[in-house]
Amino acid sequence: MIHKNLVILTGAGVSAESGVPTFRASDGLWEGHRIEAVATPEGFAANPALVQDFYNQRRRHLATVQPNAAHRALADLAARWDGDFLLVTQNVDDLHDRAHAETPPASGFELIHMHGELNKARCTASGVVCDWTGDLEAEQASPHHPRGRMRPHIVWFGEMPLAMERIEAALERCDLFVSIGTSGAVYPAAGFVQLARMACARTVEINLQPTQGARLFDEGVYGPATEAVPAFVADL
Repeated sequence: MIHKNLVILTGAGVSAESGVPTFRASDGLWEGHRIEAVATPEGFAANPALVQDFYNQRRRHLATVQPNAAHRALADLAARWDGDFLLVTQNVDDLHDRAHAETPPASGFELIHMHGELNKARCTASGVVCDWTGDLEAEQASPHHPRGRMRPHIVWFGEMPLAMERIEAALERCDLFVSIGTSGAVYPAAGFVQLARMACARTVEINLQPTQGARLFDEGVYGPATEAVPAFVADL
């Protein structure tokens, strides 16, 4: 079967082999912190110094890692894809971006960071988003609004993921949906496979092991992302 409209969703599993920590450990903590303390608007309001320092450390670490074979396989696919290709990532790292910079994609390609990006900051008053690769101070003044301050451009719990209308529109017309390295347990991303099924798309899960939503997929490919993704792309 020839596929024309492709949507791929990636999660923490695609970057883990590059050395990017996954979101949370089995004890519910993220890098030793309660999720509520570092990944909610309330946490930022209560202790901006803690939150800014947490993401400053993540940002510094990001500069030390590189795209892996999975990122590069998807970039190669995007460069050769003849049709619409939407890559949606739940990851806030820039490894997809760097891989696509190395291998420029075809004209039908689009990348959406639905949970924001570590290397960007957002003004709390104007909503303006800008590149930001250095540290953010606890009360970082905004260059975009006299009463604003800059916060990490990260979608925290209780906030709406980005570009949902664009993502849902692509899922409603895709004929191939692939979920890579994501648990499939957090909505709205966990519902993407159901939207793709409603469009009668072929659905594929690529993960270390079957997820709790594996039964919703037509096919499962299991193993490390750096092995499973290049093999799947080669077959495709």
